[in-house]
Amino acid sequence: MIGIVDYNMGNLASVINAFKKVGADVRLEGNPAKLDQYDKLILPGVGAFGDAMEHLKENGMDKAVKEFAASGKPLLGICLGMQLLFESSEEFGNTEGLGLMPGKVVAFDESKFDHPQKVPHMGWNELFIQKDTPIFKGLPKEFYLYFVHSFHAVCDDTYAIGKTHYGYEFVSAVQNRNIYGIQPHPEKSHENGLKIIENFTKL
Repeated sequence: MIGIVDYNMGNLASVINAFKKVGADVRLEGNPAKLDQYDKLILPGVGAFGDAMEHLKENGMDKAVKEFAASGKPLLGICLGMQLLFESSEEFGNTEGLGLMPGKVVAFDESKFDHPQKVPHMGWNELFIQKDTPIFKGLPKEFYLYFVHSFHAVCDDTYAIGKTHYGYEFVSAVQNRNIYGIQPHPEKSHENGLKIIENFTKL
C-alpha cells in the first residue's frame, strides 16, 4: 500500500490517477498517526514552500514524514514535495524544510542564464541521469519530463541523480538512501513519468 500525504497543497487527482494507471494500490492519507501503516510514501505539492511547511506542521505531519523516512521505507517527493525534503528554502524569506536531504532551495538566478529565459520554468525539458538508480530503470540517459517551477534545489553532487538545463544546469532529481525527490511532474509526463512511478512502486 502506497500513501499519498494529504496536507491541502495542490490537486492530487493526477498523482492518484497516475499511480492507479500502473496498478498501484494508493490511498490519500491526512492522519499522521497512520503513515507507518504504508509500505511507501509520496509527498506531493504545488504552491509556496512556507505555506506547505505550515500545513505539514499543523497536525504534526512534518514529524510523521520524518519518522517514515527514518524507518528506511521508500519516500518520494514530487515537485514542491521534493523541495520540502531539503533543509531550507529562500522562497519569501528563509523557511526551514524537513531536513531529509542536505542542501537548500533557491530561486532561478536570471543573471546567470546563458540566454534570456522566462521564469517560471514551464513545459517539457530533458532530465540527464547522473547515477544509476532504481527509479530511472529502463529509461534512456536523457529523457523529457514536464516541469513547472520558479525555485530549484542546490545540493552536493553526492545526492544528485538527475540534472536539467534551463538558463544553467540545476539539480532536478535527488536521492539520499531510501529518500527520493523529483522536481518535474512524473504524473504529467506521459510514458516517461509513468515509468518512474512504476519503478518507485517496485522498490
